[in-house]
Amino acid sequence: MSNFLGSHAINMDAKGRIAIPARVREDLASLCEGRIVLTAHTEERCLLVYPEPKWREILPKIEALPSFNKAARRAQRLLIGHATPLELDSAGRVLVPPTLREYAGLEKKLLLIGQGSKLELWSEDRWTAWLDDAEGDGEMPPEMESLSL
Repeated sequence: MSNFLGSHAINMDAKGRIAIPARVREDLASLCEGRIVLTAHTEERCLLVYPEPKWREILPKIEALPSFNKAARRAQRLLIGHATPLELDSAGRVLVPPTLREYAGLEKKLLLIGQGSKLELWSEDRWTAWLDDAEGDGEMPPEMESLSL
């Protein structure tokens, strides 16, 4: 599976279309022929961008979460309920649905952030606020204690 790295400043037009940067578009073209799934992030007010094959891989795992667990049910509702299959047009653009634009507070200036096998789409203002908020990080998980950068 391709690794999506880096951050890309992009703009959304008045109709809600975004142009995927060329480097990311090339990866998406080879990985999934430009077919993606856009959905709500469960913890942050941003969107997740999955190549379609990766989404098909994780969807059964989301569906298998226990429906009587409140947190799991919330995750299912957000991830599956907002999941929108999209295909890049010939210019490498996609139309972000109004419900997802509203959820993530997307306006003109956006950031597309690589997250390995997926991407995140943030409003520039929310991304900057997130970067400035060091208080909300919580405790370091044990897996990170042995990580050396």
